[in-house]
Amino acid sequence: MGQLVHENVLKMGLGADLYIGNALIDMYARFGCMDEALKMFDGMPERDVVSWNSLISGYSANGYWVEALEFYNMSRMEGIMPDSFTVSSVLPACGGLVNVKEGELLHCFVEKIGLHGDVVVSNGLLSMYFKFNRLVEARRIFYEMVVRDTVSWNTLICGYSQMELFKESIELFMLMVNRFKPDLLTITSVLRACGHLRDLEFGKFVHEYMKKGGFQSDVTADNILIDMYAKCGDLLASREVFDRMMCKDSISWNSMINCYIQHLNYDEVLKLATIMKVDMKVDSVTCVMLLSVCTQLADKELGREIHCDIIKLGFDSDVIVNNSMVDMYAKCGLINDSLKVFENMKTHDRVTWNIIIAACVPSGDFTLGLRMINQMRTEGVMPDVATVLGILPMCSFFASKRQGKEIHGCIFRFGFETDVPTGNALIEMYSKCGSLKNSIQVFDRMKVRDVVTWTAMISAYGMYGEGGKALRAFEDMKATGVVPDHVAFVAIIYACSHSGLVEEGLACFDQMQKDYNLEPRIEHYACVVDLLSRSGLITKAEDFINSMPLKPDASIWGSLLSACRSSGNILVAERVAERILEQKSNDTGYYVLASNVYAILGKWDQVRMIRKSIKARGLKKDPGCSWIEIKRRLYVFGTGDKFFEQFEEVNKLLGIISGLMAKEGYVADLRYVLHDVEEDEKRDMLCGHSERLAIAFGLLNTEPGTPLQIMKNLRVCGDCHTVTKYISMIMQREILVRDANRFHLFKDGTCSCGDHW
Repeated sequence: MGQLVHENVLKMGLGADLYIGNALIDMYARFGCMDEALKMFDGMPERDVVSWNSLISGYSANGYWVEALEFYNMSRMEGIMPDSFTVSSVLPACGGLVNVKEGELLHCFVEKIGLHGDVVVSNGLLSMYFKFNRLVEARRIFYEMVVRDTVSWNTLICGYSQMELFKESIELFMLMVNRFKPDLLTITSVLRACGHLRDLEFGKFVHEYMKKGGFQSDVTADNILIDMYAKCGDLLASREVFDRMMCKDSISWNSMINCYIQHLNYDEVLKLATIMKVDMKVDSVTCVMLLSVCTQLADKELGREIHCDIIKLGFDSDVIVNNSMVDMYAKCGLINDSLKVFENMKTHDRVTWNIIIAACVPSGDFTLGLRMINQMRTEGVMPDVATVLGILPMCSFFASKRQGKEIHGCIFRFGFETDVPTGNALIEMYSKCGSLKNSIQVFDRMKVRDVVTWTAMISAYGMYGEGGKALRAFEDMKATGVVPDHVAFVAIIYACSHSGLVEEGLACFDQMQKDYNLEPRIEHYACVVDLLSRSGLITKAEDFINSMPLKPDASIWGSLLSACRSSGNILVAERVAERILEQKSNDTGYYVLASNVYAILGKWDQVRMIRKSIKARGLKKDPGCSWIEIKRRLYVFGTGDKFFEQFEEVNKLLGIISGLMAKEGYVADLRYVLHDVEEDEKRDMLCGHSERLAIAFGLLNTEPGTPLQIMKNLRVCGDCHTVTKYISMIMQREILVRDANRFHLFKDGTCSCGDHW
């Protein structure tokens, strides 16, 4: 219709009329047809301030802020004197572009020509300064306004809310309702503020104000109400708002689903999702939320169903949806499915890489993780803090100090060294890679330390048998005002246990309730049992278990049984082994412990019965393995392994060492061979323990006198511990061995643990 009128204007010969031309510019601008508006403007033989204002306001209103500013500056060059309409059109452009310099110049101009008294101009300045996050200037403009209208108050309240000054936003709202009637935009801003402050009482007050004031609630307002009630913990009120909505969009459904997710009501989530599918309101956000539910429930089948829906709905090309699927499959233990989704993705962002790298840690596939890191580098994706936190645990597992140091170098290069979680992860990585010195250096350089930092350092000292230093660190932590938590107490009692500091460990246990009102958990009781039994106080440990307020689990009995076996207290060991079998734990290690006790007693029928039980329940015993890194290459050895490089040379060297040890007085402790075989075969089996193979391989492939570092996935057996002491003395080598419990530094025939592990 507008174009028809324009044609008639031209036919009537009125195209050159100034007023009609201005009206046509304004009309096209309101339709968003800025090319036609500009064409009309350019064709005008005469222009006035209204012509320029119509064009500038058109560009500004349609979000063409750069063009709005350009034409404003052109109008000034043409000698046009701006008026209040010009200024009120240009101010949103300055705010939208966050062009502070241009905005300040315009403000100066407003003051110079005396337009600051115009309420529309002042409102524009107020809005612009909020977009600049310049609260001081915004407040000054508001309080200097001679006349304020509803828009002034609304702009101030919404601005405060957008700047997350929620309390102040609510206070201003209360001042406003006594003078002006707020609009729906202001009310929704205040409702958002109530949600963020978890202020249910005031949220209900605003909702009632809406009802009594006759406000027609739109879909957006109802969605905000749903979210506000959910954040304030009133799930029923959220559902009431949702149910009475005549028109619901995908945000309404997603908001309600998110409410139930926040309250862990997954049954209702799935019910709503089913209804939502019928109404065809499912979008990519819904899919991401449903995948998060599958992750929380570890429900593989439901995850696969949602995956099928995602493909049907065409969201399988969405990076965020794919990232959620990669994460869901990984956390459900389906690393191969996770990799399939990853490989089928056309594009990977940094989040994708972080998820797949982090997924390799719980799956135990650290080789894959390291391969992914190299692939990420090849594709030129820059790591962030999350990437680093995913990589460092892999370095810890492999005890790959070289790779860990490379990552540490990247941390410095990318400026992550001030990040506290990164520093904490570095302390743990270096401690598990056999470098307590580097852990201490990282700790000392950290300007900010939290409870995790101190706990990591205490734990590191504990792993190296430095109980005294761990206790000093524990006291320093408390002195700096950092309050120890449950994990910190586990770390300090563990450290005392591995250094034979019985009284100190018990004192720390007593502090938990007495000084910090922390109720001991099963892991704290397990640490105390370990503390007592490891120091040979078997009877005291058993009495402690019987006096526990919690029912002892397999971890408690396991700590006692392990000590009984080491100390040779077979009577208690047999009694405790029976208790472990009663627990029916899913941890194979406890059954193996019990089996080992029966093997020592020569009760092979019991041993066979336990092994059959392990097999029948589908449990698997972790095979012993050790590894060593030589010249950037990792060599892994399994117990009894005969298929590795230089097997013959290793076997020959172990034979030579056995002869040399025998001359020094070594006698094999056959108690550590837990099979019903002859003594000669038992000796051969001891020689095949994985750490001995790794040590011999290291001796053959490194320069004489250089230290060796061996990693083992299980606890070092007593005979291997003795043998390693002899090897360190005979071969004049320093040997650092990390087993499942701690580090052992063997030097000149002694071990740093003092035979206390």
